[in-house]
Amino acid sequence: MLQALAPYKIVAVVPAFNEERFIGSVILKTKKHVDQVIVVDDGSNDATADIARAAGAILVAHDKNQGKGEALNNGLRAARELGADVVVVLDGDGQHLPEEMSLVIAPVLQNEADIVVGSRYIHSGCAVPRHRILGHWFFNLLTSMASGVHVTDSQSGFRAFSRHALEVLNFQSAGFSVESEMQFIAHEKRLRVKEVPITIRYLDPPKRSVLGQGLNVLNGVLRLVGQYRPLLFFGPLAALAILVGLGMGLMIIDIYQRTTNLAVGYALISVLLFIIGTVTFSTGVILHSVRGLLLDTLQVRSQTP
Repeated sequence: MLQALAPYKIVAVVPAFNEERFIGSVILKTKKHVDQVIVVDDGSNDATADIARAAGAILVAHDKNQGKGEALNNGLRAARELGADVVVVLDGDGQHLPEEMSLVIAPVLQNEADIVVGSRYIHSGCAVPRHRILGHWFFNLLTSMASGVHVTDSQSGFRAFSRHALEVLNFQSAGFSVESEMQFIAHEKRLRVKEVPITIRYLDPPKRSVLGQGLNVLNGVLRLVGQYRPLLFFGPLAALAILVGLGMGLMIIDIYQRTTNLAVGYALISVLLFIIGTVTFSTGVILHSVRGLLLDTLQVRSQTP
């Protein structure tokens, strides 16, 4: 395979935290399909780093756990320094099959995509636990609607990136919402996104509470909406407050017509909700405008020699 892809330098990035059981085999299998393997040891307290070195990977080590987002930032930075044309990212726990890398990389090599997402949901038959399916379905819907980029597996860690994507990707998310952030960046930077089917294997029970991790991702996605789509974040809240305020206003009018008494308490609440809604909407518009202005300024600077 490497001979067939000789014009392209393909680098694998593997973020890892306490993966001594699987990291060695992941590296050895991955090396058959890429030119170099970078392992980002995110503050592991086991032998992950030593095994990664022994298996022949380039090691990027964090003194303490900084989260998957920062691990990917440092891994992609190292890949850029190596002059990678294509970067493929996979997890270090053995759940992804390195032999499927050619499938994940193919749309980048064929200039069909800047980001390729390996999806466990394109074809039926993947043995995904039911509680995971429900959680993934929710996050797929939420992230696709909020980002404007639709994928069937927003939480997949098996992905490939073109050189262009590699140059513009920089994640703000620290935790596992980093995969969702890629959709927001893809929309903002107009990156082409494509999905391919992959196989998933769950060899060990999850290291973290499924509920806790789900809440962490949800919090991260909400932060992303506020950061990348402020008008979308504040708009519905503003509309809800204004509609409730107007509804209470109609109720106050009805009470007055029936009893000739002014419901002062309801009236104050109605006015307060209307003010809150108006201020919230104005905040969303201002942040949306400021973000657009900053992006335009950065684009002009990047194009200035």
